[in-house]
Amino acid sequence: MTVIDFSAFIGRLATASGETILPFFRTSLSIDDKSKTKDFDPVTEADRAAEAVMRRLIKASFPQHGIVGEEFGNEREDADYVWVLDPIDGTKSFIGGFPIWGTLIALLHKGSPVYGMMHQPFIGERFSGDNGSATYKGPSGERRLQVRRCASLSEATTYTTSPLLMNERDRAIFGRIEQGARLSRYGGDCYSYCMLAAGHVDLVVETELKPYDIAALIPIVTGAGGVVTTWEGKPAQGGGRIVAAGDARVHEEALKLLNQ
Repeated sequence: MTVIDFSAFIGRLATASGETILPFFRTSLSIDDKSKTKDFDPVTEADRAAEAVMRRLIKASFPQHGIVGEEFGNEREDADYVWVLDPIDGTKSFIGGFPIWGTLIALLHKGSPVYGMMHQPFIGERFSGDNGSATYKGPSGERRLQVRRCASLSEATTYTTSPLLMNERDRAIFGRIEQGARLSRYGGDCYSYCMLAAGHVDLVVETELKPYDIAALIPIVTGAGGVVTTWEGKPAQGGGRIVAAGDARVHEEALKLLNQ
């Protein structure tokens, strides 16, 4: 079975999770804080319900597959095929009523992401990729995603969710990127990577990511012609400090600044 055989099933996962999440959006829902520190790490019943729905579908269809999820932990993570799920990436935006959040669904084969989807059910957008190509489906139709050319950081638009999520040292290092970029903006979560794949953003720099925050986005960005690594230039599916760029020249320049 090749990855193409999974695309329709991933669409089912996206539809089911979206139908589960939307009744909660922009309502007075209860919010729990998962953080054991002073940092606020919210989770809602929508997060838990959506992941539970996806897990049930996966277990019913592919009982031999593993699952890694934000809300309910890991099962059979040493299997050849592993699903990596983030039911709501951007929960802080979700609870604030802003539609810049999405459901992240990744399929790993022997540890490498081979297919990923970001689904935003409120807007009705799906971004998907298999490392070789990437596609957008939404209100404006369907089209292939392609990163844009950008010769240098001085011409780049860069995004990070928030510098406040970085530790003091990494925030200072990120300051080098901001000083060199043409425009630096905050917010976006998973949307920043999808906008990079769509050719609207040139660079995304993050820290403290978990595997479920990034695994689904890697095949989308690389499928659109971009590059995603850790700050050290290593594979990014394990999370940590991540840098994604549409143009390899900007990626190389960013790595040099991040590792000075």
